Amino acid sequence: MTVRVLLADDQTLVREAFAMLVESARDMEVVGQAATGRQAVELARAARPDLVVMDIRMPDLDGIEATRLIAADEDLAQVRVLVLTTYDSDENIVDALRAGASGFLVKDTRPAELLDAIRTVAAGESLLSPGPTARLIERFLRSPSAPETGGPECLSGREREVLALVGRGLNNTEIADALGLSPLTAKTHVSRIMGKLAARDRAQLVIVAYESGMVTPGSVGEWGRP
Repeated sequence: MTVRVLLADDQTLVREAFAMLVESARDMEVVGQAATGRQAVELARAARPDLVVMDIRMPDLDGIEATRLIAADEDLAQVRVLVLTTYDSDENIVDALRAGASGFLVKDTRPAELLDAIRTVAAGESLLSPGPTARLIERFLRSPSAPETGGPECLSGREREVLALVGRGLNNTEIADALGLSPLTAKTHVSRIMGKLAARDRAQLVIVAYESGMVTPGSVGEWGRP
């Protein structure tokens, strides 16, 4: 399956470089390029990409607000946003997640890691740049504007186990291996948990896992994995 990618960055050279990189992958194609946040929203509605690689600092409408508009559009419910920026700050990470982004990377990420990140987020996983993961979660949970989700009390024992592993950054295959399940069963558990907790994607499940105390910042290593 080909991942359809929309690129949003106000720097033409950066967009073109990203486009060449994405097009070099056999399982990806670029379906549009936007120079402003408003263009990104318009192209997302027109092209219906699987994923938007979104810069934060753009004219007309910044990447945070563009992400918020895409995430709030019911017709774009399947579109994921991977925020890519040179600004590795708590404020930007928190704002990006709050707006509905499913992933966050800084621009000094290696090309192969960016392609892997696109695949990960397009597949419905959440992904955060190494380093600030624990810090941003703590900051996010102290923010009064964090998204409201249900609590884990409504989950079964097995679902709570799965949620804890999602919170530690494990994907469905890794969850299956850890709990002795099939990958399909693990995926089913994750889908049911998202439904019960009214979570838009796995990034919000991570927030619930931290908020409930299932996962603590000290238990998470690079790339969110123990």
